[in-house]
Amino acid sequence: MKAADLRAMSTEQLSLQLKDTIKHLFHLRIQSSTERLETPSEIRKARRDVARIKTIQRARELEAEKKQQQQQGADKR
Repeated sequence: MKAADLRAMSTEQLSLQLKDTIKHLFHLRIQSSTERLETPSEIRKARRDVARIKTIQRARELEAEKKQQQQQGADKR
């Protein structure tokens, strides 16, 4: 999945997508251990998708914290 598509999702949708991707990665690892995995590159793609989602979630958290700090700074004045 592309980062632009992920950024367009809401926070709740991102959380659900993360859970689904982690489940998919788990199933891919099981298939890999039983040697039934047709395309080994799928594991790499799933891992990168998990990383993309977590990165976007963290960026949103930092942005929210920054806005909160700015509001607190404005309230003190």
